[in-house]
Amino acid sequence: MQGQGDLFESTDWQEVRQGKLFYQPNFLSQQEADTYFSTLMSTLPWQQERITIFGKSVLQPRLQTWHGDAPYTYSGLTMAPHPWTSELSSLKARCESLANTPFNSVLANLYRDGQDSMGWHQDNEPELGRNPVIASLNLGDTRRFVLRNLHCKTQIEYELGHGA
Repeated sequence: MQGQGDLFESTDWQEVRQGKLFYQPNFLSQQEADTYFSTLMSTLPWQQERITIFGKSVLQPRLQTWHGDAPYTYSGLTMAPHPWTSELSSLKARCESLANTPFNSVLANLYRDGQDSMGWHQDNEPELGRNPVIASLNLGDTRRFVLRNLHCKTQIEYELGHGA
């Protein structure tokens, strides 16, 4: 089952199976989103790493950078944290205010074109805790964002716009 639209038109907390979701389409103004996008694109230390999937070493189909207080390990890759930049710290504070929860890291992903992607994953690494709170912010082109229930495989899909 796939849905799109209604759940994400609201800017209120929505109950989803085994969790909650809050979507704010205009989290950043167009000008703010443009400024953050330009600055982060040119200043963050983007890298393409090798990860292990089903026993095979492959290049990730995206660029990324890890910033925070501690290393992060997934798919056989351990990422040492880069320091917080002023821009990332500012975005972190805004996310914390909206979610009413502290955040201690950011995994920034750069999808260079429509071919770059993120595979299905659970955000269940020990570093993230038992019930992790994830904030997702999109800057740049509109990208498809899909949540899939682990047990019944139902999906909720929508398009994240610039600044959402």
